[in-house]
Amino acid sequence: MRFVVRQRIFSFGDSFTIKDEFGNDHFVVRGRVFTLGNKLRIYDMAGQELYYIEQKILRFLPEYNIYQSGRHMAMVKREFTFFKPRFNITSTLGNFTIEGNFLGMNFSILRNGIPVAEISKRWFSFSDTYGVDIAEGEDYGFLLALAIVIDQVIHDNNRNNS
Repeated sequence: MRFVVRQRIFSFGDSFTIKDEFGNDHFVVRGRVFTLGNKLRIYDMAGQELYYIEQKILRFLPEYNIYQSGRHMAMVKREFTFFKPRFNITSTLGNFTIEGNFLGMNFSILRNGIPVAEISKRWFSFSDTYGVDIAEGEDYGFLLALAIVIDQVIHDNNRNNS
C-alpha cells in the first residue's frame, strides 16, 4: 500500500498527516514542543496511540527508540557512512536495515535483506512530502514510524547544516 506523508509547514512542533494513495486519512503524527530531543506519537484516526518515537540525546550519531503500548519495539541507529545514509534497526519484529541513495532522497527498508518498503521524497515541495510504499501484510504503523525517524534525522541534519 502506498502512503503519502506530508509535514505541515506552518505547524508549531512536528506534525504530519499520513494519507493513503487515494487521499484518505490513515494516521496522524504529533510531536511535543519544548523537549530535549524529538518525541512523536502516531495515532490512528480514532485517536488511539499506536507508536511513540523518542530520540536519545547526547549521541555521536542519531539514535531513536520506538515503543508500542509502552513496550520497546525497536532502536534505530544511523551508521557512520560517507556517501549513502544507512540505518541499523534492532527490533522485536526482525532484523531491519534502511539504505538511502547518494542524495538521501530515496530509501529502502529491508528485513533480513528483503525489501519491505520504499521511501521517496518529493523534490519540489514547500513542506517535507514523501511517498512510502509498503508491502502487503506488513505492519504499516511500524514501517511508517521508521520512515518518520528517517525524516527526523535527515531534517535535523539539514537544519543543522544551514
